[in-house]
Amino acid sequence: MKKTLKQLAAWLDEDMPAFGDTVVSGISIDTRTIQQGDLFVPFRGEQANGHRFVVQAFEKGAGAALWQKDEPNPPEGFPLLFVDDSELALQEMARAYRHEHHAKFIGITGSNGKTSTKDILAGTLAPFFKVQKTIGNFNNQLGLPITILQLDEDTDIAVLEMGMSGFGEIEFLTKLARPHMTVITNIGEAHMQDLGSRAGIAKAKFEIIQGMQPEGLLIYDGDEPLLQELVAREPQLNTVAFGLEPSNPLYAENINANAKGSSFTAHGVIEGDFFISVLGKHQVKNTLVAMLIARQLGLNNEQIRASLEQVVLTDMRMQQVQGTNGALFINDAYNAAPTSVKAAIQFIATSTIRPKKWLVLGDMLELGPNEQSFHEELAEHINEHEIDYICLFGPRMLYLYKVLKERFEVERLLYVKDDYTAIIDKLKQANESSIVLLKGSRGMQLEKILLAFTV
Repeated sequence: MKKTLKQLAAWLDEDMPAFGDTVVSGISIDTRTIQQGDLFVPFRGEQANGHRFVVQAFEKGAGAALWQKDEPNPPEGFPLLFVDDSELALQEMARAYRHEHHAKFIGITGSNGKTSTKDILAGTLAPFFKVQKTIGNFNNQLGLPITILQLDEDTDIAVLEMGMSGFGEIEFLTKLARPHMTVITNIGEAHMQDLGSRAGIAKAKFEIIQGMQPEGLLIYDGDEPLLQELVAREPQLNTVAFGLEPSNPLYAENINANAKGSSFTAHGVIEGDFFISVLGKHQVKNTLVAMLIARQLGLNNEQIRASLEQVVLTDMRMQQVQGTNGALFINDAYNAAPTSVKAAIQFIATSTIRPKKWLVLGDMLELGPNEQSFHEELAEHINEHEIDYICLFGPRMLYLYKVLKERFEVERLLYVKDDYTAIIDKLKQANESSIVLLKGSRGMQLEKILLAFTV
């Protein structure tokens, strides 16, 4: 975005500001990361008032700032645009900029795999288009508008991640972004405490179609019966399904992993052998999304194949890290829910990369009143003949520990509630023959364990 303060005022139907010819070239809500020429947007909350940092924002290079009209003592001599509500103004500016932008917009939601799918898709398209994507977790009612307003005017493809915790949130985001293509990666158990059931989660994710362009395309996990039912109720929708079942228009089989990544064979609307430098069967499913969108945008098999081999994911998504103890760590510690944890366990159990298999699992959060059963059920996916050592961290992992201790010898199973030290000491036994999975919800911060073996 590159706009004058006068143009922003017109978007918001506000009075012509002083310094109307001032040009802003980005958006910031944090003085710690502000860039030269950004428009600083201050928010007023219970704990902090961003207006206190407006002058500091200018000192750090801000081109202009918003200021809420009911906030006293605006600083004099600075380019300010006065608004009724900073959050609403941010969203309205994003809506206006989206309306005039000519990029193809792609919206991605799902219980798991949003960020990985976003990364794989952006990496696949980047050699052929100017692509911008959601950075970090800027995927909510504040983050999405910022992402849109940060788009360069000549961007060809905007890949937007959409997150939520309750009903109505995805609908708001998709109506703001008005995507040409939408993706539902899967339906898991995250946010069960807010949405009540997997059916509720599916309904909330399916809101993404509400803002899709009339001739848009929905790409969805065809292995999920809940999504199949929702799609069947919308016969007017243009859809294509992906998955591992042969009933899908695009499916993958012959999935094999080595130290460099995953190879697989695609069948259906795209045929052939492909490779991606990412580990995990669930990541192959995410890759199918990128392949479908790339084909929709005109890329052929050879172009798709070459791009996939160069894709790199955001850190802590099945990230391979060589430990100082010789072990190969698979850092998948960004987030966790039953579906993604089971997929990661399956990968480790079936992997032939290293013979000794370790699981380091942290609590799965936000699962609601059934959190005990969700943790206990993981035991059904852990085979004592396939997994050599297990370390469990967090108060909720006690549920899993009580089930596993009936099957695993004491020297192969460790549980700690709130201190990483014992797990770090145990992992000192891992060596060049070991592959170690780190998997837990963001709040468990399992990557701190990895620090002991990478410094």
